Amino acid sequence: MLEEVRISGLGVIEDALLELSPGFTALTGETGAGKTMVVTGFGLLFGGRADPARVRPGAQRASVEGRLRTDPDGPVARQVAEAGGELDEDGTLVLSRTVSAEGRSRAFAGGASVPVALLTYLADDLVAVHGQADQQQLLKPGRQREALDRYAGPELAVVLADYQRAFGRHRTVRGDLETLTSQARARAAEAGALRAGLTEIEKLQPVAGEDAALRAEEDRLANADALHAAAVAAHEALLGDPTAGMDGADAVTLLGHARQALEGARRHDAQLDGVAGRLSEAAYLVSDLAAELASYIQSVDADPARLAVVQERRAALTRLIRAYGAGGMASFINGEPATAPAPSAADDGAGESDDIAAVLDWARRAAGRVAELDTDDDTIAALTAEEAELAGQVSALAARLSGLRRAAASRFAGDVTTELAALAMPHARISAVLSQLDEPGPQGIDDLEIRLAAHPGAPSLPLHKGASGGELSRVMLAIEVVFAGADPVPTFVFDEVDAGVGGKAAVEVGRRLARLARLAQVVVVTHLAQVAAFADNHLVVARADDGRITSSGVVRLDHAGRVRELSRMLAGLEDSEFGQAHAAELLAMAAEQAARP
Repeated sequence: MLEEVRISGLGVIEDALLELSPGFTALTGETGAGKTMVVTGFGLLFGGRADPARVRPGAQRASVEGRLRTDPDGPVARQVAEAGGELDEDGTLVLSRTVSAEGRSRAFAGGASVPVALLTYLADDLVAVHGQADQQQLLKPGRQREALDRYAGPELAVVLADYQRAFGRHRTVRGDLETLTSQARARAAEAGALRAGLTEIEKLQPVAGEDAALRAEEDRLANADALHAAAVAAHEALLGDPTAGMDGADAVTLLGHARQALEGARRHDAQLDGVAGRLSEAAYLVSDLAAELASYIQSVDADPARLAVVQERRAALTRLIRAYGAGGMASFINGEPATAPAPSAADDGAGESDDIAAVLDWARRAAGRVAELDTDDDTIAALTAEEAELAGQVSALAARLSGLRRAAASRFAGDVTTELAALAMPHARISAVLSQLDEPGPQGIDDLEIRLAAHPGAPSLPLHKGASGGELSRVMLAIEVVFAGADPVPTFVFDEVDAGVGGKAAVEVGRRLARLARLAQVVVVTHLAQVAAFADNHLVVARADDGRITSSGVVRLDHAGRVRELSRMLAGLEDSEFGQAHAAELLAMAAEQAARP
C-alpha cells in the first residue's frame, strides 16, 4: 500500500506531498491545478516513459518519491534485494524516479540505483494506473488470464495446479527423451570405446602398487653382476677368502685378536671390561653380517629372461597409465576426469602406485557408465511410454481448463456489461474471447483477450482500441469491480474515470469505487462531487495566485473542508449555503450507501 508520494518539479507542480491511506482517496482541485500531473507522477514512479517536456520550467529536474508498505518476504522485496536495495527497518520500501530537463532518467529502489525496467516489473505487483496516457495492467493478456482464473474460483485453481504438475513433468520427460534419442549414436560410440578400454585393462589385470614392485625388481635384475661383486667384496672384507691363502686380514679375525688381547686384563678395570664387552658384541654382529652377505650372494643371479618379462610388463602398464591414468586422453568419462589418491610420504616419488590406482578408478567408473549406457534402450522405451501418457493428461487437463475458463468468461462478460450500464455506458458490450495457442504452455492452451463493443453495431475490439480515454477508465473500473479480489494488485489509481458522466451515473461510479476500496487501496482523480463524496480520504490540490503549486499545495480535508470543496465542485462557490447543504446531503448519502453490504 502506498503511504505517501512526493512530487517535485513536474508540470505545474513545484512541490506536493500526497499523504495516502487505506481505502478510497479522492483527489480534487480546480482545473489546471495539477491533478493529472499527480497521475503522471504515479506513472513515472512505476516505470512510465520519461518526457523531459514535463519538467517544470526553471527546474533542473522532476522527481517523484513514493513510500509504500510491502510484504518483506514477498516478490517485490526479493526483487529489490537482488538489485542491491533493502526495506527500511519499519518494513517500508522507498522508490524514486528523477527526470532531468535534458532527458536523463534515473531510478532508485530501497536506496540502490536500479534500471527503470525494475520499477516497471515491480508495478505489476504494486499498482494499476488507469489513465488515458498510462499503461493498463489489465490490458496485458497474461494479467487478464490470471485475473479470470482467480475469478473462476477454487475448482479452476485445483485443475490448474494439476495441469501445471502434469505439464512440468511432461516437459522434463520430453526433454530427457529428446536428449537420449538425439545422442543415441554418440552414446553407442562412447560405450564401445569404454568397453575397449575395459578389455585392455582386464587383459593385463593390474594390481595397485604392482609397478613399484616391478620397478625394484627390474633395477635388481639389470644390476645383478654389480650387486654380486659388491656383496662378494664386502663378504671377503668381513670374513676373508679361504681360497686366497691370506690369514688374519679379514675383519672377523682382527676383531678376534683384539678381543683376546683384552681378555686377560679386563677384570682389573671396569672401563676396559666394558670396552671388551662391546668388542665381543661387534665380533658377533660382523659375523652375522658376513652370514647375511653369504646368503645374499647365493640369491643374486642374473636372469635375462626374467628381466625381459618384467620390462615387458612395465611397458604394458605404462601404456595403460598414459591412456587411462590421471590426465590421460582416454581418462575422461562423461566429461569427468579420472581421479587418484593424493601421494603419501611412503611413495618413492615416481607416482607409479597412484597411476595404477587411477587406472583402476577409471575401470570402475567406466564399468558403471557402460551399465548406464546399456540401459538406454530400456530407458527410451520407458520414457516414450511415460511421455505419451503425460501428453494425454496434459491435453485432457488443458481441455478441462478451457471449459472452466469459457464458463467463467461468459459470467465475467455479463457482469461487466451490467456494471457498464450503471456507469452511463448502457449500450456497451464486453466479451472475453478465448483462443487456443499453437501448443500447451505453463498456463494451459488458452489465450484471453477482453474486447469491447462501445455501442450497437460497433465491432468488438480489444480494450485499448475500442474505447476512448474516459470510456476506457470506466471500463477498467467495471472490470476491476468484477475482478475485485481476483486481481492481486493492492493499489488502483484512476484518472478521468468520471469523464462524460454525471447525475445518477456519477453516483454509481462513486459507489463502485467505494466497493473496490473495501479490498484494495483506491486513488481517484475526479471532477465530480458525487464521486468524491464516497471517499474515505479527501485530498485537494490548491493553486497559488500565480498559477503555481506551493509546497503545501496538497491538503487533507476534514469534514468541514470536504463540505466546502464539494460545494465548490457542485455550484462553483464553496461558501454557497445551498451548495454546502447539497454537499452535506451527498456525504450523508454516500456514507449510508457505502455502509451497505
